[in-house]
Amino acid sequence: MLDDTKDIHPLFDGAPSTTEFKKLRKRIVRQTREAIEQYGMIERGARWMVCMSGGKDSYTLLAVLHELQWRSLLPVDILAVNLDQGQPGFPATVLPKFLSDKGVPHRIEYQDTYSIVMDKVPAGRTFCSLCSRLRRSHLYRIAREEGCSAIVLGHHRDDILETFFMNLFHGGRLATMPPKLVNEEGDLFLYRPLAHVAEVDCEKFAQALNYPIIPCDLCGSQDGLQRQQVKQILDTWEKNSPGRRQVMFRALMNTRPSHLLDANLFDFAGLTTNQEQID
Repeated sequence: MLDDTKDIHPLFDGAPSTTEFKKLRKRIVRQTREAIEQYGMIERGARWMVCMSGGKDSYTLLAVLHELQWRSLLPVDILAVNLDQGQPGFPATVLPKFLSDKGVPHRIEYQDTYSIVMDKVPAGRTFCSLCSRLRRSHLYRIAREEGCSAIVLGHHRDDILETFFMNLFHGGRLATMPPKLVNEEGDLFLYRPLAHVAEVDCEKFAQALNYPIIPCDLCGSQDGLQRQQVKQILDTWEKNSPGRRQVMFRALMNTRPSHLLDANLFDFAGLTTNQEQID
């Protein structure tokens, strides 16, 4: 069914007919469907708010979710939402035109969080934390106003790996972005359906379909970010040992609490030998 190129969603208009692109598309669709099913994301009849930044990842997410919906494999309603944060030079007309041309239901909201971030964050410090907090607050509000039960984000496999190592190196804990989460208020799900998809595949996919990419000029313009440093480390490992990223990602799905050191996850004090059990 997924190989039928005659009946596609408008988001796939102009898709290359090459075997390479067909394999790429099929792989991304399969991996996304697997993540949705594996982590129990589907609530039949639910409404999903898909966050659109205008980057390669959010375009890929939107297209693949509509493909699954188009194929009757995702029985949810989809609303694309872009939060225009007032960044200078942000091309405010790009996403509204794109989404309208493709027939995608959407909402564009303007909130000048950029000025707040620039005012509150000292020179030389990174903007990510405050920017993310402000953005998340507005997205939760919009989701509630639109009657959505889930906020759907475009984080991919590499984002998840980078976050894991950032927490390991800088946070002193083993944690990363979960594929499924409930917000602190307990009324909204957060989903990451691209959890199994490689960043390079998102990039190839968005480029092949010539989506109008909007770069992030706020945090992306700052040098020395911890995430960029971690990304460089992972790039080096991948270059020296191709496939290393996927091996590390599989490890996140194959944890053994008894072989770590967290006594809250495993009862080390309660371990007994066979002899003790006999006595």
